[in-house]
Amino acid sequence: METDTAVGTGIRVVVDREALAGRLSLVSRASSARGAVQVLGGVLLRAQDGLLELEATDMELSLRTTVPATVEGAGAVVMPAKLLGDVVRLLPASEVTIAHKPEDGVTSIESGSYAGRMNIFAAEDFPRLPSVDVPLHEIDSASLLDTVQRVSRAASRDESRPVLTGILVRFEGTQLTMAATDSYRMAVKETELAAPGPELEAIIPARALDELTRIAVGTEKVQLGVNENHVIFGAGDAWLTTRRIDGQFPNVVQLRPETFDVELDLNRGELLEAVRRAGVMAQRNAPLRLRFAEGELTISAQSQDVGETRESLAVGYAGEPLEIGFNAEFLREGLESVTADDVQLKLINPLRPGLLSADGDAFWYLIMPIRLAG
Repeated sequence: METDTAVGTGIRVVVDREALAGRLSLVSRASSARGAVQVLGGVLLRAQDGLLELEATDMELSLRTTVPATVEGAGAVVMPAKLLGDVVRLLPASEVTIAHKPEDGVTSIESGSYAGRMNIFAAEDFPRLPSVDVPLHEIDSASLLDTVQRVSRAASRDESRPVLTGILVRFEGTQLTMAATDSYRMAVKETELAAPGPELEAIIPARALDELTRIAVGTEKVQLGVNENHVIFGAGDAWLTTRRIDGQFPNVVQLRPETFDVELDLNRGELLEAVRRAGVMAQRNAPLRLRFAEGELTISAQSQDVGETRESLAVGYAGEPLEIGFNAEFLREGLESVTADDVQLKLINPLRPGLLSADGDAFWYLIMPIRLAG
């Protein structure tokens, strides 16, 4: 990103307090409170043409939006994002006046009985955000956000492997496919769209797509475009831009086993509640044990310094007893990601991954087992 922000001749804006607080809450999530570049901890306010534009970025993710305002003058100022948001939320009157002159190192804030001044960052040091003036495709918001929510929890939070912190996003005609993995589990969702999307295959940071689910709530369509190595999303009056992650995403098809030895149809709600209860005792990475015997599934967990739990469910299992261990959180999140009333659990043996899916739902969740002692 380049630096290219006009300071202007000075600004004075009058804006609705609640509207400003809401817009600040949205964009401030892209600001960075860490690192040596202090200006990235700020939010850029640019006044022009009856609008107050707000921008924030941590150089990987950026958010921008606007709020209607009465504007005098033109120019930009960068104010501390968190501090400004905290102040605006607590102001006493329904309107806020923000004023700044280029020769001053502060910005004044007035609202009813309140008057304050806040130190600022140099606007010319704020990075120029990628342009959103690119060809855009309209995507059904509900379909896009549902796909993100079904897979995003499987993405890694370990920054040492950047590719795994992203979600593989592929548009092929009217089909959208997303996949995420942290190497211990993998979630894949295929979604049929009402209209073709862009020709795009990219690894997009899971964090960026999670932010998209927040800013696009209540919208019918999401705008999607590509600007060199950035992907751009528009929702309502907000724009999100994010860098694509470079690298090779794991081969989704090769990682899924072709055949399974055990295939069971289970009541998802009943199984999920039992897993949640047992998971309370599966602390400090203790495995959740699933033991299948004739007509019965026993779910148990034990933590040496906490206690133990055991619960049995009637299931349609027939064959030799089989016991397999899973991470309790991963299994719970997999079950939560299935939306059907019944879930299919497919197994091979205690050392091979299990698969969760449902009839009529183009979603599957692969989960690696934990080797059980004894």
